Amino acid sequence: MTSTASPDSLAPTRAPSHRLRTEKALLILEDGTILRGSAYGARGSRLGEVVFTTGMTGYQETLSDPSYAGQIVVQTAPHIGNTGANAQDMESRKVWVRGYAVRDASRIASSYRAEQTLDELLISSDIVGISDIDTRMLTRRLREHGSLRGGVFSGDALATSEEELLSQVREQPAMTGASFIEEVTIAQPVTLEPEGEVVATIAALDLGIKSAAPRSMLLRGLRVHLLPASTSLEDLLALAPDAVFFSNGPGDPAAATAPIELLRGVLDAGLPFFGICFGNQLLGRALGFDTYKLKFGHRGINQPVQDRETGEVAITAHNHGFAVDLPIEGEHLAPHDGGRYGRVVVSHVGLNDQVVEGLRCLDRPAFSVQYHPEAAGGPHDASPLFDRLAELAVAHRAGSASKES
Repeated sequence: MTSTASPDSLAPTRAPSHRLRTEKALLILEDGTILRGSAYGARGSRLGEVVFTTGMTGYQETLSDPSYAGQIVVQTAPHIGNTGANAQDMESRKVWVRGYAVRDASRIASSYRAEQTLDELLISSDIVGISDIDTRMLTRRLREHGSLRGGVFSGDALATSEEELLSQVREQPAMTGASFIEEVTIAQPVTLEPEGEVVATIAALDLGIKSAAPRSMLLRGLRVHLLPASTSLEDLLALAPDAVFFSNGPGDPAAATAPIELLRGVLDAGLPFFGICFGNQLLGRALGFDTYKLKFGHRGINQPVQDRETGEVAITAHNHGFAVDLPIEGEHLAPHDGGRYGRVVVSHVGLNDQVVEGLRCLDRPAFSVQYHPEAAGGPHDASPLFDRLAELAVAHRAGSASKES
């Protein structure tokens, strides 16, 4: 197919992928639901928890968000792939979703920034997908019954009977109790330097971090030590950080026992702490509160969250299936070890369902939010939270310097 765009056009059209809508694929849910569509991306079989995301834009950011590890993602926006894919819009080092389900897969990529089609990105990333299915019906089923285990099957996988494929879906582990931290974290520590003066140093634990988070810190003059999830308290403290950051990430927070113990050591050391998404859940568990699995989670870039101190409402980006179990009203004594971490309040709440969206310690320099304040594929209403982290880190550095003098 020849592009009709003029030579100086800013929106050239890539040739369509002729692989689209030529081969069959199945998406099977553990309740026995079978959706028949077309193979999209790589061919084969993939099992995972089937979840939906409501974002109208940013599908490449969704695909490359490590918090989706272990999941088959359903896009509720009906038309996907029209802007193609490029290296600049990757939120991390690779595509993390297990499988991908869309209604209408675009045959062309019409953005001037496109370096490949979305189909080509899925193929090169070995992601098995399905298109031409009723994603509205699928989303309604997930809302009514909760996130379900499922599988996407195409190519040679379809030689197996549908009954056997359903058995494979039902035999896979549930998301409750699952841990993907070792899969998504970096292997070795990395130090990132800001341009200009270094105002403070952050130890950032990579539990599935997106690139926009350290970028947000570097822009504020913060040196960032990006650390593997297995980092010990001794190694972290040896870096003499002015604050500690826990990133977003996949899986059940109850299974993240080592990071929880590390965070308790950080709190005991009196270091300022900021956690987002998974980091918020780990702060809750470190303080002694429980977490629980949401029915179908929050995934999208249009979630209203209220700051309970100021009353301000921000439109935020979310990707989580677990939440901290805590009443939103009043002050609460952190129950871990007889309340040694003092009082805690719910700082933010989701306006759609009153889910805890943030915590603030009153007797420790620690706070967290459940959403993604750095979200590059969504709103930037919450980016000032990184200003707060920088202020706490700078104040801690100044306090340490005065003690030494």
